[in-house]
Amino acid sequence: MRYTLEPIHCRPWLVSYLSIKLIESHYENNYGGALRRLNAITEQLESIDFANTPGYVINGLKREELIALNSTLLHELYFASLGGEGKVNDAMAAVLARDFGSVDRWRDEFVAMGNALGGGSGWVVLVYVPRDRRLVNQYASEHTQAVAGGIPILALDMYEHAYHMDFGANAKAYVGAFMRNVDWKAVHARYEDAAKVAPPRPLVQPEYGDLPGVGVEEVKAMLEGGKPVQVIDARPRASVSRSQDIMEGATWRDPERVKEWAGELSKSDPVVVFCAYGFHVGCNTAIALRDLGFDAKYMTGGHSAWKAIGGPTKIYG
Repeated sequence: MRYTLEPIHCRPWLVSYLSIKLIESHYENNYGGALRRLNAITEQLESIDFANTPGYVINGLKREELIALNSTLLHELYFASLGGEGKVNDAMAAVLARDFGSVDRWRDEFVAMGNALGGGSGWVVLVYVPRDRRLVNQYASEHTQAVAGGIPILALDMYEHAYHMDFGANAKAYVGAFMRNVDWKAVHARYEDAAKVAPPRPLVQPEYGDLPGVGVEEVKAMLEGGKPVQVIDARPRASVSRSQDIMEGATWRDPERVKEWAGELSKSDPVVVFCAYGFHVGCNTAIALRDLGFDAKYMTGGHSAWKAIGGPTKIYG
């Protein structure tokens, strides 16, 4: 399995107290780095002969997989949390008051947890627990302790207290006995319940209706496979000047002059358009090209998403 990149959810220019440079670096390097690391670990795990691989190798890979997976999930939640005004709305205030006693009580705990991590590392997460139908504040040190948003349906306790009285130090015998006693009917029932829980709401831009988009991973595969595709970098001139790099295989065009350069494109080959983050400029340029008869799509996540997956770039100019 290959994990794919989520486009940046916040619009960095709407974030008042964090710089665009910081947000872009966080997204491209930290989130993108975790995703690339996760895919590299997954690829290695898929190639392993588990029956003949030393336990310490499996332990190391699965530990690093957990760290990379949770880092990926938590970063996606982090970016999705930005872009507002910092005021708890009435509906959310009622939920916080129900579960914590008051909004202030929740905030005091959440802030204190964040302060307590000062000089250290980890996450503070507000988590909904479906079993209890309530919210809790949770630490996630080293990106671990739980898979963010996970709903377990089967668990094997490997602490000694779970098997020592019956099996002594013979953990392998205990695992064998456990597997022979799994209630798979109950496991399947839990799976059905878990499957009914909706995944996180995807990024939606209703103002662009049915405008088709294409993921950065698919664009990368098209270019690497030699498929005929015209890739247009439609970032505003100021954005290109600031970043000074461009996606390899792309041609920069001024989004304000679509009708002037559209005639240079071929209508027989598809067109992929992108801007900085995959929002208005790229979408509007793709719409303009479609109105002119081109098979145009916008690249979700834009230039920043391309860099986050490690897509090749070059100095513009």
